[in-house]
Amino acid sequence: MLARWQFWLTTVIAVVVAVIAGYDMMLYNQNRAIQVELGRRAQYLQQTVQLEALYREMIKTLADLSARRQDKALRELLASQGITFDTEAATPAGRTSSTDEEKAAKP
Repeated sequence: MLARWQFWLTTVIAVVVAVIAGYDMMLYNQNRAIQVELGRRAQYLQQTVQLEALYREMIKTLADLSARRQDKALRELLASQGITFDTEAATPAGRTSSTDEEKAAKP
C-alpha cells in the first residue's frame, strides 16, 4: 500500500502529465492548421507564377489595342490599374511606320 504522501505525489504528477499532454495536443492542432494555411498560400503563389506570362501577354495585347485604336477608355482602365505605356512606342510588331517605309523606298 502507498503512504499518504506517495499517493498525493503520484496524483500531482499524473495531473501535471495530463495538463502537459493536453497542451501538447493543442499545440499540435494549431501547428497543423498553420501548415494547412501555409500550404494553401504556397499553392496560390505557385499558380500565380504560372499565370504571370499569360497576364503579361494579355496586358501587352490590351495596351497595343488601345494604342492602335487610340481608345481613351481602355487607356484609362489600364491606367487605373497602374499600367501606363507610350502610344508611339506601342507600335504593333510587324508593322512599320511611314518614315521607315519612305526610307526603304528611296534608292
